[in-house]
Amino acid sequence: MKLSHAMKEFEIDRRRRTLLTGAGYGLGAAALGHLWPGSAHAASRPRGWSGVLTEADFPVRAKRVIHLCMAGGPSQFETLDWKPILRKLHGQPFPASLTKGQQLAQLQNTPLIARGSFVDFKRYGKSGQEISTLLPHIGSVADDICIIRSMYGEQINHDPAHAFMNTGSILKNRPSMGSWLLYGLGAESQDLPGFVVMVSVGRDGDQPISSRQWSAGFLPSRFQGIQFQSKGDAVHFAKRPDGVSKGAQERITQTVRELDAATFAARLDPEIETRISQYEMAFRMQTSVPELTDLSSEPKSVLAAYGIERPGDGSFASNCLMARRLAERGVRFIQLYHRAWDHHGDIEKHLPRVAQGVDQPCAALIKDLKQRGMLDDTLVIWGGEFGRTPMGQGSGRDHHINAFSIWMAGGGVKGGMSWGHTDEMGYNHLKDGQEVAVRDLHATMLRLCGVDHNRLTFPYQGLDQRLTGVEEARVVKEIIS
Repeated sequence: MKLSHAMKEFEIDRRRRTLLTGAGYGLGAAALGHLWPGSAHAASRPRGWSGVLTEADFPVRAKRVIHLCMAGGPSQFETLDWKPILRKLHGQPFPASLTKGQQLAQLQNTPLIARGSFVDFKRYGKSGQEISTLLPHIGSVADDICIIRSMYGEQINHDPAHAFMNTGSILKNRPSMGSWLLYGLGAESQDLPGFVVMVSVGRDGDQPISSRQWSAGFLPSRFQGIQFQSKGDAVHFAKRPDGVSKGAQERITQTVRELDAATFAARLDPEIETRISQYEMAFRMQTSVPELTDLSSEPKSVLAAYGIERPGDGSFASNCLMARRLAERGVRFIQLYHRAWDHHGDIEKHLPRVAQGVDQPCAALIKDLKQRGMLDDTLVIWGGEFGRTPMGQGSGRDHHINAFSIWMAGGGVKGGMSWGHTDEMGYNHLKDGQEVAVRDLHATMLRLCGVDHNRLTFPYQGLDQRLTGVEEARVVKEIIS
């Protein structure tokens, strides 16, 4: 039977589409074959993968970032910002002129009573930096850290404040700073995620943390932070299932690889690329994760330096040591959350205990990185989502965003210096050119990593979105060595 002209055209078009589809599948599978572990091309592949920035905008001082997140908001008055006049006024009415028209969290429309620090401060190191006596180990690395006392934020409640500190925005579906860094610079390792998160809980606190704090937001999901468990298996289901041989697993993953390659060739969906890369990484992590979490090679002296009683016990100390091991293996961004700092009451009982739990591990991490020659190119940031009020809230302190303190070390930051000032009561940061907004912190972090924060953008909802947002952000050049 002869085909009509229309049917002939349809048949030719069908064959053409079949040819192009088949070629696309073949090319997709071939490309994936270059990436898949165990392939003939995998051994010649360079380690790591590149981000969207092909070259650095500035000299790269920090190759990786370790963010020590003190969840709940540490009181700067018992840690990093000594206010002798506030102590003298302890128990007296707080000056109304400072708080008039100001946003307060839970102290709104209540009598405001000054609360001085219940601990003393001491000068540490050759630099003579004033640090609380609750933090003697951090005091021992005073010459390696830069204390910023003039931080200020915009969000006075925990979850939006965490989001603002991590993403520069309170809107949902915004990428965290770790995701931005991974998107811009890529990863130095293919055996582990480029962005890893670990969480520990203090004895007296359990501040909730949402996983959106390490979300990739509108960026492709391959840039998402991956949470490692602090106890037991760091990654669930990383081990080969019982009864499944290596050969059987390779055949299964090979089939999945071919199906994903075919789907990607047909749809060109970046999320399929993410799925492909995650299967590949999961395969490799069966070897890399057990090696990472096996602390038997660590000398007892190192464990003692961090204050680790039982390796892998879920403590902040164990997580700090794991952060160093992750940094050694090329992980770009590491976040350690310690949920213990929300002291609305019983601050004199609870704060010394949480301070004791983080003081030694933080200092040990700095010393360990320095001893290994890694501190110079590892940026360490310590701080919470906001600070606490100089007014009392019963036996504690309320949330405060007008002024709080953090410290930074390594990665091109000047050690042994303090930056920024607050008023004599510690209520407001001084507008003296040394104030530091959260977006300024982000811009400075990116600068230390060699990135111009204005150039690291992603098109979304009609705008070229940035970590530092649309408002102007300032790089704090004065703290860069």
